Amino acid sequence: MAETVLTARSLENLLGDWRTRGAAAYLTLAERIRLLVLDGRVPVDTRLPAERDLSERLGVSRTTVTAAYRHLREAGYLDSVRGSGSAARLPGVRPTAAPSHDAGFLDFSQATTPAIPGLADDARAAAEELPLHLLGHGFDPVGIPSLREALAQRYADRGLPTSPDQIMVTIGAQHAIALLARTIISRGDRAVIEVPTYPHSYEALRAAGARLVAVGITPESDGAAGAAFDTDVAAADEADDLVQAIRFSNPAMAYLIPDFHNPTGRSMTIEARERMLAAASRQGTIIVADETTAEMDIDRPNSYLPLAAYGDAVLIGSVGKTVWGGLRLGWIRAEAPLIRRLVANRSHNDLGTPILDQLVVKQVLQRMDDVLAVRREQLRVGRDHLEGRLAEAFPEWTVPHVNGGLATWVNLGTPVSSQLALGARANGLIIAAGPRFGIDGAFERFLRIPIGYTPEETDRAVEALARSWAALGSHPVPDAPYLAAVV
Repeated sequence: MAETVLTARSLENLLGDWRTRGAAAYLTLAERIRLLVLDGRVPVDTRLPAERDLSERLGVSRTTVTAAYRHLREAGYLDSVRGSGSAARLPGVRPTAAPSHDAGFLDFSQATTPAIPGLADDARAAAEELPLHLLGHGFDPVGIPSLREALAQRYADRGLPTSPDQIMVTIGAQHAIALLARTIISRGDRAVIEVPTYPHSYEALRAAGARLVAVGITPESDGAAGAAFDTDVAAADEADDLVQAIRFSNPAMAYLIPDFHNPTGRSMTIEARERMLAAASRQGTIIVADETTAEMDIDRPNSYLPLAAYGDAVLIGSVGKTVWGGLRLGWIRAEAPLIRRLVANRSHNDLGTPILDQLVVKQVLQRMDDVLAVRREQLRVGRDHLEGRLAEAFPEWTVPHVNGGLATWVNLGTPVSSQLALGARANGLIIAAGPRFGIDGAFERFLRIPIGYTPEETDRAVEALARSWAALGSHPVPDAPYLAAVV
């Protein structure tokens, strides 16, 4: 029996505009579901909707859905049991074999780094301060004053004067994104996002009821036209797509990653920032900038202030990337009225950020410049080693040179990212396929590869990818109409 059940409405939302002119409907539907399974948006063991329910929801005959499910079963992507429904599967993978570090798998699906040196000492110092806070109730929806002061000072040191009442402490950046989405967006409002993008951001926007307006961007060396990012094209032209999306869709909110974008690694030009913020101000659109990797500079030729220094913007920060992913603490910088709205709306889902975690981060902030220096050197070594290994193993791939952030967005040259990621699992590597960072199954030509792992781990990953790539060469990509339509 599958552990989770996907409703017909939820699957319809994931499918998007799945129909392809001139192709058999059942094959197109099957191919879209297959891609959703491959990139993890329909997890293995999830029970799909009943054929009757899905046919009614999609407005197609039950025969079409039945044929699509049969096609998926024959290909190994669906397991149907009479009376129990149909559950998602991966060909050749046992349902009980969940890959993990304990099972010997190397997990490159996380663009991250290990904990900084000295974090245990910071935790011990925080524990010594904890008794000062034990007389209260411990529920803290906005953040302890001393940490908010330290975060405000950090922004001031970076060139953006900030007061503590402009800071709200959250349980990580993802919590901040979801809280902002619930507070700013009403069901049916439009929200601008970049594509590709951090996948949990558009999931949070959709959960809040937003209608997404996608603006495409591209790695610097991909050779295609991009939007608002450093290229040889004049900066005045780069922001056009963002400005036009804001102007014509009149969105309530736009979620952007202006510095070391995830997954492309790009940074927005100053002129593009200013033009985009001016357009948002005219329309009344709230710009939310995710700056969780903004200070993870390796050798970027230009320096940038926080986005709110160029115009009105809400900023999201976190220590999950710079310090350690296990320290679940982030923050929102916004004007005080919005902070008050966020505090009022927060209690619907949680009762505040743990005090001890806040005290640990306060300790870390005292040496943040040293922390970032360590991170930059780790990322430089990791990036240079990865670029060298990829050039040796895959000369046909286009590997952009990133100057900061945590990953590079590799162009494979052919739409096989999901197949490559699936093959990599069989070779001991977990890696996120390109479509995980898009909507509606796009980006099959791309693969996000993290740069923050050790040279030894990177060697293992590249060897696993090389074996998987060679296996793909012996099995040509099928002529799938849907793939041709989205890449």
